[in-house]
Amino acid sequence: MRSKWTTWTCCSLSVLCLLGSIPATAEAELSADEIMRRVDARDDGDRSIRELEMILIDKNDNRRLRLMRSYSRDVGEDVHTILFFLEPADVKDTGFLTYDYDAEKDDDQWLYLPALRKTKRIASSDKSGSFMGSDFSYADLTTREVENYDWTLMKETEVRGNPVWQIQGVPRTQDEIDETGYLKSIVFVRKDNYVVVRAVNWLEKGGRLKYMDVKKLEVIDGIWVPTEIHMTTKKGRETLHKTVLNIHDVRFGQDLDADFFTVRQLEKGL
Repeated sequence: MRSKWTTWTCCSLSVLCLLGSIPATAEAELSADEIMRRVDARDDGDRSIRELEMILIDKNDNRRLRLMRSYSRDVGEDVHTILFFLEPADVKDTGFLTYDYDAEKDDDQWLYLPALRKTKRIASSDKSGSFMGSDFSYADLTTREVENYDWTLMKETEVRGNPVWQIQGVPRTQDEIDETGYLKSIVFVRKDNYVVVRAVNWLEKGGRLKYMDVKKLEVIDGIWVPTEIHMTTKKGRETLHKTVLNIHDVRFGQDLDADFFTVRQLEKGL
């Protein structure tokens, strides 16, 4: 859950999709492309463990709670992340593994379903689908390649009293639209740390919008970490569904072996 400029900034699953700090020098001269490259390049920590609380809220305000734990490790320019559901019983031991590649190739994702004792590889054509009934898609849980979008600096504004750039991103290819499910996105990037603190995504199907909002942002071991993220799916003014993701007990620099981030470990569980 480490996606740096998508909805799960993230986690990233990055959920994921995540966050570091770069001095905002000569900000008035930065183009939209340059800002987004800085978003992508910022330090988001390494060898991390996080506890996650996911609240699923339907349009009648009925709520379901899910607890998870995620592990993440840098492998060169790539990032490997593995996540396990801890509660409730109906999703316990479900696992999710992502290889988020820095190069221009499709990220690899696998979902393990313990009830079926089966591991499913997530195809590119399925990545726009909902992740475990939430408002996050599989595509939201990995980073998007900056080069795959045309960026336009719309204006400078504020989010919760913090100066931000408002930037529009439009996919350059139909393949990118098919994979993410988004026709375009507008992101709000904080000037002081290059964190995407808000985003609006136009879905290709259903005339819907998805709104991401980072409600809480903390510095942990020198790394900017979103600790409360809201993702809301709307059609017009009607809220169809909402997901609240609370992140806590974030630890960096943990002893995580490369063998832990495998399909074998996914099926073995914690």
